[in-house]
Amino acid sequence: MGEDLLRVAVLALVEGITEFLPISSTGHLIVGKSLLGFDALGTVFEIVIQIGAVCALVLYFRKSLRAQAAQFPVNAEVRRYWLLILVACLPAAALGLLLETPIETALFTPQVVALALIAGGIALLLVEHLLRDRSLGDSRGLQFAELTLRQALIVGAVQALALIPGVSRSGSSIVGGLLVGLNRRAAAEFSFYMAIPLLGGTTIYKLVKSLPLLGADELLLLAAGAILSGLFAWLAIDWLLGYISRHSFVLFGAYRIVAGGLILLAVAGGVIA
Repeated sequence: MGEDLLRVAVLALVEGITEFLPISSTGHLIVGKSLLGFDALGTVFEIVIQIGAVCALVLYFRKSLRAQAAQFPVNAEVRRYWLLILVACLPAAALGLLLETPIETALFTPQVVALALIAGGIALLLVEHLLRDRSLGDSRGLQFAELTLRQALIVGAVQALALIPGVSRSGSSIVGGLLVGLNRRAAAEFSFYMAIPLLGGTTIYKLVKSLPLLGADELLLLAAGAILSGLFAWLAIDWLLGYISRHSFVLFGAYRIVAGGLILLAVAGGVIA
């Protein structure tokens, strides 16, 4: 148990740091588990540990969320704001429920993660090329409260690609937001708000479904992972929000391509399976 807790702590650090970067936290967890030889919880771990990052988000935006909750019954703009978020969550939620088993059975592998990292890295570089005329500090784009329902659905459809581990939920939703006209700050914030119902709902669903199969030791490992990932996410989120909204994706695109290539080499060399 002691060794497993140490592995969980390392993986929680990885999750907390990578959850809000466009480099796929789930992909990094799959590869990290393979490198560390940690397979005590199967695919449950990669999904349920994300609840820590969701809690960190709720705490980070707690003042705004409290104000919105108070205004929700009387403020049409706040209700529309959350309608946009829920609409954007629909594609990933629906496909996730329909394809849960085949996705986890066939796609939760380092090879798939590597290929998705490379493909996503190329996509990020292409998006940056398309947006080359839009300055990093340009705030003239749409704020996400100005999105139409159709645009929110497009963002959600792009985000649904992140059901493939290695694609990145935050990266795909931010890119989707940029492509429909959001400025960088608004695209980043929209992505983070979308994570609250989507990741929160996914992790609770997975935990409840898996609960009868989990013993006390497994629940302890999940709790430790969630708490530690939340702490690391809390420490990182302010910097990450600022960085993502003000800097290009070129560095992340290059990282993804290099990381994907190294994972393929590691698989070919038998370092990870």
